[in-house]
Amino acid sequence: MAPPLDASATAAASSRDIFAFRALAGLWIITGGLVAAVTAPLSLEHGSWSAAFQVLVGGVLQAGLGIAQYALAGPRVSRGTLLAEILTWNLGCLAVIGGTVLTAPLLVDLGGLLLVATMVLMIRAVGRGTQGPAWAVWTYRAVLLLTMVSIPIGLVLAHLRAG
Repeated sequence: MAPPLDASATAAASSRDIFAFRALAGLWIITGGLVAAVTAPLSLEHGSWSAAFQVLVGGVLQAGLGIAQYALAGPRVSRGTLLAEILTWNLGCLAVIGGTVLTAPLLVDLGGLLLVATMVLMIRAVGRGTQGPAWAVWTYRAVLLLTMVSIPIGLVLAHLRAG
């Protein structure tokens, strides 16, 4: 049996685990800014939408949810779950953007499903044994719920624009 880790080693390992959320969120924000800078002068049809999606969903929401999950669930979230969350969130964002730009609503649907899958994992990760104030847990859950409700609206709009 492996020796138990002390609290500082566990905290260091957990903060490394959420680094990917922060790094990828930063990358989404930077690329969203670059997309806005390039597409605005060229008047590309989905440029401003894509830039906003990259910054808000790919960047800000990913960082906020990842950091909140870490603060509320702590080190008890497995690395496998974190990897699944990171992959499904980022692949979902790519699919939504790609499907929108290519006018491929089924690809947008796939992206939406991947984003919902991530949020289900995040809801499960911050379950009953949370740490932190109740208002933070309820705010986290409310943001996840609001985002989940907005996804079907976006999917319907993607189908209407494609049709």
